[in-house]
Amino acid sequence: MTFPGPGRRTLTGMTGILTARRVPPPSKAFDLLLAGGLTVFFGFLSLAQAQLGGVFSLLMLGPLVWRRKYPELVFFGVSGVAVLQWLAGVDLQVGNIGLLVALYTISVYGEVRYSRIALGVGGLGVLMATARYYATSDWRQQITMMVAFGAVVFGVWAFGERRRTRGLYVAQLEERAAQLERDRDREAALAVSNERTRIAREIHDVVAHGLSIMIVQADGGLYAADASPEQAKKALATIGDTGRASLTEMRKMLGLLKQDEQNELDPDQPRPQPGVDSLPELIENVREAGLSVDYQVTGTPRDLPALLGLTAYRIVQEGLTNTLKHAGPGAHACVTLHFGREMLTVVVTDDGRGAGVASSSDPGHGLVGMRQRASISGGTVSAGPKAGGGYEVVAKLPYDLPGSP
Repeated sequence: MTFPGPGRRTLTGMTGILTARRVPPPSKAFDLLLAGGLTVFFGFLSLAQAQLGGVFSLLMLGPLVWRRKYPELVFFGVSGVAVLQWLAGVDLQVGNIGLLVALYTISVYGEVRYSRIALGVGGLGVLMATARYYATSDWRQQITMMVAFGAVVFGVWAFGERRRTRGLYVAQLEERAAQLERDRDREAALAVSNERTRIAREIHDVVAHGLSIMIVQADGGLYAADASPEQAKKALATIGDTGRASLTEMRKMLGLLKQDEQNELDPDQPRPQPGVDSLPELIENVREAGLSVDYQVTGTPRDLPALLGLTAYRIVQEGLTNTLKHAGPGAHACVTLHFGREMLTVVVTDDGRGAGVASSSDPGHGLVGMRQRASISGGTVSAGPKAGGGYEVVAKLPYDLPGSP
């Protein structure tokens, strides 16, 4: 038994009694056996009793081979044969069971509108059969036979309708389960994509910051190699320390990525991520790279969510990295954290020449990454040249993260 589903016509897609259904081979074999058995047993039995009645029986039973492929056409064709039988005055035959089989079939597999019409045709057939074959009976017997025939016709139709409803319900459950599985796959793919974006952003922040310090130290060491060997050694030591620190942090992130590939990401699992408490160490590393940096905290410090602390740390890191790359020699930077009543304000400024350089070159992922991080935390980032020279990055990060109660 098959119902509309993937690859089959749905009820709304069927347009007429000539619409062909796709019937699986097992169902075709069953219909062939059913029609053949009914034709051999009832058809030839009727043919032995009455020659004309046997012909009508064969005409009503033979088309049942195609009952599932053309349910409407088979029913109305069999009904037409029954009308000819009624007009010819041929008595009811055992082969008239083909009418009931066709009625059941159209109620299960046919269009809903044609199924309703078939019920009406069956009711009309009950009236016609009672009027013709029980015309000489008294009215009590006529009513009894009419009720009996009507009960059989309606019972067959109702049983088929129930099978249709149950089949459609099962098909809907299967489709819903398939849709839920597709939604789950999409959500999993989106989670993987978001995690890859996060890791790429983390890698960019670590690599860009570490390489900027190493480049500045390498350039300084190159110039100081002849005049001040001690300064050159100090620069080389800073390069080594920065490289090792960046490599260690990179390995941590790659370890998280490898763990995510083996297990589902646990949002409650602690991650070794820096926060505002790590800013003094970051600023000290930048100072060792040769950039003068002032750091101040205003307002009343408070504990921050891990995501908010990481966002503030990465924004400061990216701002100082840009200063190292673009501000030029002799530049001075200032980092300010202001703990307000409703939000944390992060300000990174410098007095160098970086505004013109940064605007004329490819901005890369830095500013975009800062804005993405801030938007995830429900905040904003603005960046641009200051009046009087230099560059300024201002991030406003609300304490209440999106989705928090």
